[in-house]
Amino acid sequence: MMTRRTLSLLAATGSAALLLGAFAFQYLGGLAPCAMCIWQRYPHMVALAAGIGAWLLPGAILPLIGAATAATSAGIGLFHIGVERNWWKVPATCSSGDITSISAEDLMAQIMSAPLVRCDEVAWSLMGLSMANWNAIISAGLAAIWLIAAFRP
Repeated sequence: MMTRRTLSLLAATGSAALLLGAFAFQYLGGLAPCAMCIWQRYPHMVALAAGIGAWLLPGAILPLIGAATAATSAGIGLFHIGVERNWWKVPATCSSGDITSISAEDLMAQIMSAPLVRCDEVAWSLMGLSMANWNAIISAGLAAIWLIAAFRP
């Protein structure tokens, strides 16, 4: 039976692998991330820190934090999937917004500050699943591992 420390390290390693994969797609593959892609990374950074802490310190609080952060990334991933599939509107930070009542100068400023990568377009997919799909699936699995770790004696 795996110990709390081992499970925490396994889950933190999963978060590290997701982050390394995201950075590889960005820096080696040339796929710039959209705003929501970046949002999905932050919880994994916290989970990685929780994993290091759980390796060093006893108790269930750090694995619970790891579970919450992995679940948060999965939730953001699920929301991103809905944006990609046009189930709901794109957040304002991921689009140019409404331009019907805007001056030419303000429109130009909005264009220049708009994100280069749209959140509602799938940049890459594997087996019909986007990176947001894969993040949601893997993050949910990592959250489960964190919860198992938290409740180990």
